[in-house]
Amino acid sequence: MRKPLVAGNWKMNKTAEEARLLVAEMLPELQKIDGVELVICPPSTSFMTISAVLAGTQIGLGAQNLHWEGSGAYTGEISANMVKEFCKYVILGHSERRAMFGESDETVNKKVKTAISNDLIPIVCVGETLVEFEENKTIEIVSRQVIEGLKDLTKEQASKLVIAYEPVWAIGTGKAASGDGANKVINESIRLPLEKMFSQEIAQGVRILYGGSVNAANAAEFFGQQEIDGALVGGASLKPGDFLVIVKAAAK
Repeated sequence: MRKPLVAGNWKMNKTAEEARLLVAEMLPELQKIDGVELVICPPSTSFMTISAVLAGTQIGLGAQNLHWEGSGAYTGEISANMVKEFCKYVILGHSERRAMFGESDETVNKKVKTAISNDLIPIVCVGETLVEFEENKTIEIVSRQVIEGLKDLTKEQASKLVIAYEPVWAIGTGKAASGDGANKVINESIRLPLEKMFSQEIAQGVRILYGGSVNAANAAEFFGQQEIDGALVGGASLKPGDFLVIVKAAAK
């Protein structure tokens, strides 16, 4: 059994104090929910504040990115050492990073290896653009991102991954994929490549999340699919009521 995981990606939102207040508001209800693993991924400026609030709970803290080098002249970047001081998880290869900051399958691969070697759990994002979707290239594109992004990993390393399927055309647009559609993509373009690269056991053991306009109204549809093990939640993770509904749906 793959334990459901729900991660909130706060993106570039909330000051440290605003973040503290938001987590404090959600925490009592979140702690009552069993059967689902929870991760909050705030901006790095809030790591210290949020880690203190989450101390003693089962809720994990995650970063939104890291650099593959351990240190050096990389202005504005954050290293795995800096991340792991506070976090257990790190989001890598998000479509916004790929589209706006030039990240490629190659750089994602470097970051995945760095994260794992520093005992961080990568949440590796894959997904097709609207043009690729309309040209029926979804399976081709997502499979390539999986194969290239996880290139040269060992079976043991691969077993520690979480993957998030996020169709780019659905992120922040209000247009979510259908549950059936996302389930099909995950099976054909993520689990099958994982089986070919590593083993059936690894392919069936890795948790795969859906992301892209997940909200309180549609979460249950995604969590009812066999291949979907949770969600990477964007805007709705900043709304306490909505996030709680999503987490409860995952727990069911």
